[in-house]
Amino acid sequence: MAESELTVAEWIERTAAQFEAAGLHFGHGTDNPRDEAAWLVLHALAAPLDGSFLDWGRVVSAVEAEEVRRLAEARCNSGQPLAYLTGTAHFAGLEFEVTPDVLVPRSPIAELILDEFRPWADPDRLHRVLDLCTGSACIAVAMAVQLPSAQVDASDISAAALRVAARNVERHGVQERVCLLQSDLFQSIPACRYDLIVANPPYVAQGDLPDLPREYQAEPGLGLASGADGLEAVLEILRTAPRFLALDGILVCEVGESEERLAAALPRVPFTWLEFIHGGSGVFVLTRAELEGAQSALDALARER
Repeated sequence: MAESELTVAEWIERTAAQFEAAGLHFGHGTDNPRDEAAWLVLHALAAPLDGSFLDWGRVVSAVEAEEVRRLAEARCNSGQPLAYLTGTAHFAGLEFEVTPDVLVPRSPIAELILDEFRPWADPDRLHRVLDLCTGSACIAVAMAVQLPSAQVDASDISAAALRVAARNVERHGVQERVCLLQSDLFQSIPACRYDLIVANPPYVAQGDLPDLPREYQAEPGLGLASGADGLEAVLEILRTAPRFLALDGILVCEVGESEERLAAALPRVPFTWLEFIHGGSGVFVLTRAELEGAQSALDALARER
């Protein structure tokens, strides 16, 4: 069949086969070649990505087909995540600008946000919220949208990331309730007691970076690596968070594949590891009281490191 007669569904299948043949890695919003191909084709058609598109039998125009080919070739040849090529990614039902200055949004924390952090917190009592390592501000913005009574502070060490974050805050019209701060973890956070602290810090061991698929190596290393064992940032968060949490406040933190290392390093800390309906792991919850009770274990670990 001539390319000029191919439908949307046929372009998706053709692009998925191209991705599979290229040996691409999927983990930046999709986990298989067909879903990634569907995202690419629908983007090229300027079609909605919210599941509402149903016209799979429509013939793709020559202009649209050329855009599909361009994006598919770039995805195969560059090794960049598709979000960097399209300039956008979706998180918690919202679209965000994405550039190589920020990680591609993909945290399972999106599911918690959509559930308004139930049952771990009462959403009506989440008035002051902190998002550490905000990157594109996807978590901060999604929290502001989902929790309309919350004031959200969002921090990142990277000025370049904060420029992307500022555009996303404006994009979703939450400038009055999301305050962006440049800070290395808690170092420049004003004294405040937060009802909720959400953190998605770097958690990859430095030595593991060269072995990651090239899609991850295209992301900013500052957002990935955290010391020799990947625990440097999260241990600092655990040590410092109690001073910034309200009496009944909670910490929600993602450590991804470092879950086992963290649990083994701190066996007496009562981490609650969350399970997600839509996939993902490596996210824990701790209350302020639990964090305060963990300080002696953290001090002992610091002496050993």
